[in-house]
Amino acid sequence: MASSSSKVTLKSCYSVRPMEPTWCGRLPLSEWDQIGIITHVPTIYFYQPPQNWLTPSTKIATTLKTSLSKVLVPFYPLAGRLQWKENGRFDIECNALGVQFIEAQSSLELSELGDFSPTSEYYPYLIPHVDYTLPIQDIPLVMVQLTHFKCGGISISLLVSHAAADGQSSLHFSNEWARLARGEPLKMAPFLDRNVLPSKKYCNTVVNEWEFNQQPPLLLGNSDNFEERKKKTTVAILKVSKTQAEKLKKTANESWGEPSNGRGYTRYETLTGHIWRSACKARGHGNDQPTGLGVCVDWRSRVEPNLPKGYFGNATLDVVATSLSGDLMSKPLGYASSRIREAIEKVNDEYVRLWFEYYKKQEDFTKFQDLREILGSDEKGPFYGNPNLGVVSWLTLPIYGLDFGWGKEVYMGPGTHDMDGDSLLLPSHEDDGLLVAICLQEVHMDEFKRHFYEDIV
Repeated sequence: MASSSSKVTLKSCYSVRPMEPTWCGRLPLSEWDQIGIITHVPTIYFYQPPQNWLTPSTKIATTLKTSLSKVLVPFYPLAGRLQWKENGRFDIECNALGVQFIEAQSSLELSELGDFSPTSEYYPYLIPHVDYTLPIQDIPLVMVQLTHFKCGGISISLLVSHAAADGQSSLHFSNEWARLARGEPLKMAPFLDRNVLPSKKYCNTVVNEWEFNQQPPLLLGNSDNFEERKKKTTVAILKVSKTQAEKLKKTANESWGEPSNGRGYTRYETLTGHIWRSACKARGHGNDQPTGLGVCVDWRSRVEPNLPKGYFGNATLDVVATSLSGDLMSKPLGYASSRIREAIEKVNDEYVRLWFEYYKKQEDFTKFQDLREILGSDEKGPFYGNPNLGVVSWLTLPIYGLDFGWGKEVYMGPGTHDMDGDSLLLPSHEDDGLLVAICLQEVHMDEFKRHFYEDIV
């Protein structure tokens, strides 16, 4: 449960269970569910409900809890718990134990949160705290916190276990929850069978073990990046106008030959290339410094046949674009975009299935998992930290417009994150622009902002 501060007081904590009996038993997880981040991912929404929703004060909480109980019937795995098996693998025990629902009261006004930046000192108290010292089978897969503010505004923060759902599936759940809260029927039931990727034999393909086992680049002269990952970080949210984004696309597409496939570079490929270059400059890299950029690719529509509509689980694959920092900094933006395009284009039916077969053969899954919070270590995932970064796109996800019956949010954000080089691209909530949420070492952030904006004014 989240800690209290003088400005936020926790009032109650409930377990919300499915409204009707649901199937009980072990739900096998796919290999994709058990790699990478297996802890909880936070999002937070802020609202200013009209007066008729504020009286009586229990109306909002009752609406949320009742509709949550309803949506957990079709999404019943989220009411269960993870169960370890051997060698770092686990299943979901569908046991209807429910999700955690916390109510809190704040003496703050929403206006005191300013631009709702995740660097706000109050954010940690608005988002549930997960106690990973508990046995994993005792930790809810979903945790919700409703906070009432002095002005009548509220925030709803949602933590969803990444082992249970990726971003697409988490948003499927939250949007269906909101529909039921508004009194509307379910739009699309989740497809819960995770064994939907039958093996295909690619007879002429040789598995490149180097591809699977390559290590992330290190700072020249270092044998690991443990010390780099211990350095103090900070988060910034940078705004990119539609005009600036279009300028970057135009620059990239005109500066480095014809993009592969005859398609111009996308917003993601151009803006991410710009972030990559700016980070190299801000970090003071030499020309010979190797650097890697992690790209998270949704493969639902990249396999044949495509995954079923409403597939619920994880269907993303991380690929790495690599370059020398000197090339990124000296060559036109289109070069950086071309490196990213090349990495993304690798993810096709054959590539996904080769990874799937590779993971199936692994004896120990722990080396593929980010276990830092579960194990209580300072490890922050081997890929993150100078000289590397990862840029995850939420540009096409339905993150806005989550209406539980009292109107759409006034702000939605990704919660907090503290890994050097961890960044997100989001559509702007207010206009046609974009937002870059990025975490870097404190000593590099000002320089990053300078380089980031110098090249797009």
